[in-house]
Amino acid sequence: MLTMIFACDKSNAIGKDGDLPWRQSTDLQHFKRITLGGTIVMGRKTWDSLPGKLPDRRHLVMTKSPRNDIETTSFEGVMELAKDEEIFIIGGGEIYRLFLPHVDKIHRTVIHCEVDNADTYAPELSEQEFSLTSSNFTPKTERDDFDMTFEMYEKIR
Repeated sequence: MLTMIFACDKSNAIGKDGDLPWRQSTDLQHFKRITLGGTIVMGRKTWDSLPGKLPDRRHLVMTKSPRNDIETTSFEGVMELAKDEEIFIIGGGEIYRLFLPHVDKIHRTVIHCEVDNADTYAPELSEQEFSLTSSNFTPKTERDDFDMTFEMYEKIR
């Protein structure tokens, strides 16, 4: 099974200058809860933006260049793994667009802001393809920049 997870602003922006355009500790904890113990798939730019490996997760990076610092894979490799286990697609924008037609679930956090000069966006979710199954508004804490809403979408069969 393929599961996508991302945070975006009200306009679907997910990145600016190679980084997240906000500091949201509550969303990072949400991400950790969902992906802990699982396999996460990302593009090279997303891998490069991380401070290193996230604990207790298998990391797979989709890249055309050979790497010896991280396990790499292809689209076909991810699709094969998804037959037997839940795979989490964690970014970035190109990787989200590539896998969107194949995902079963989407965890989307809407950060209640508008990012100026964003350069990376999540794909638009079609109401004909995905159904919103839960939505939970969460006020910001002292460790968050903004309020947020945690949403879960499931593919319409």
